Amino acid sequence: MYLTYLSLTNFRNFARLDVDIPQGAVLLVGANAQGKTSLLEAVYYLATFSSYHASSDRQLINFLSAQEPLAVARIVAEYRLSNATEKPQRLEVRIIQEQNGANGEVRVRKEVLFNGVKGKIGELVRVFSAVMFLPQSLRVIEGAPEERRRYLNLTLSQVIPGYMDALAQYNHALAQRNALLKQLGERGGDPDQLIYWDEQLSAAGALLIHARLQGIRELEKLARPIHHRMTRGQEVLRLAYLPAYNPLKQLQRQYALPLEPGIEGDEVSIEAIRQGYLRALADLQAEEIGRGITTIGPHRDDLRFISNGIDLGTYGSRGQTRTAMLALKLAEVRWMKSKTNQWPVLLLDEVLAELDQERRADLLEHLGVCEQTLMATTDLHLFPREFVNQATVWRIEAGQVLEATDER
Repeated sequence: MYLTYLSLTNFRNFARLDVDIPQGAVLLVGANAQGKTSLLEAVYYLATFSSYHASSDRQLINFLSAQEPLAVARIVAEYRLSNATEKPQRLEVRIIQEQNGANGEVRVRKEVLFNGVKGKIGELVRVFSAVMFLPQSLRVIEGAPEERRRYLNLTLSQVIPGYMDALAQYNHALAQRNALLKQLGERGGDPDQLIYWDEQLSAAGALLIHARLQGIRELEKLARPIHHRMTRGQEVLRLAYLPAYNPLKQLQRQYALPLEPGIEGDEVSIEAIRQGYLRALADLQAEEIGRGITTIGPHRDDLRFISNGIDLGTYGSRGQTRTAMLALKLAEVRWMKSKTNQWPVLLLDEVLAELDQERRADLLEHLGVCEQTLMATTDLHLFPREFVNQATVWRIEAGQVLEATDER
């Protein structure tokens, strides 16, 4: 798939933008804080309905507009599917800030329209797909476990039917169960009250665990040869999934162990995971009432990146971390294509920084598979002249897009 048109209204530092987007590579050139990354973020938001690095949707509304009681940030895109002959698809997201009731409290909500019809976010999350690399993406490897869980959620929700809805159901059940555990621990009561929330948690959690188990295995198979080539055959990458509830092992308490190599996600069913998770929650009931929290489940999963037996999150160099993350992103592109039969739009921010000449050449060669790639950079000279000549070059200045043929 590829974008043909993008419109932004009061999104980040774009007060208004309307632009037709060509196929192939589009280079966004400009100084820092001009809007390059915001444009990429807007496209990624269309795929996930979530910002990669904003802590809340409210931060996405243009600062000046957000000072008003009613403010609306709007992203509208038209895109075509691969080999499609019908008219372009149209996707619109509205992020609405408004007063809630007579007390004057401000709330932020969002609406999504597909081809002019308002729909549910969980049902529309898979109509458009994108893969994005930002410098902040390295936090997936180097940061805390929640960074890796967030990465998994944003990636899998674009491909796995029902994943986003299951995640919302799981988070709701988890919050209710934790509140009840705390109440039982402080005031006492009948532990059987937990049965309902145990059922809810295990049902949603089983889908998440199964999707992560299968998705990580498939991504690893695709990322490993890409990473091997980018490291000139010197390193072998492995993705080690550490589920807090491991359906393939009988865990002791809340300890997480990596899955054994060679075990495939389809070797255990969602129903088997659900039943095992439910039993594990029952076994830990007394301990969890005492602690007032749920100690096992997808909310405590982790993912580790291993190269030649070394955990890159702990011991990897900056170059190793960046190479591994780029290999994973390129694997995502192929993985999404295999699942949806559509190439996702690829979004890259300062992707060539900190790479040597050979790895830059390898990376640019891999980009050829995508129907459309948007790449932001402050330095056009990082790109080979032949690549620039074949790309569309735009200069981004103060939230404006200017075609920059003179940059070549």
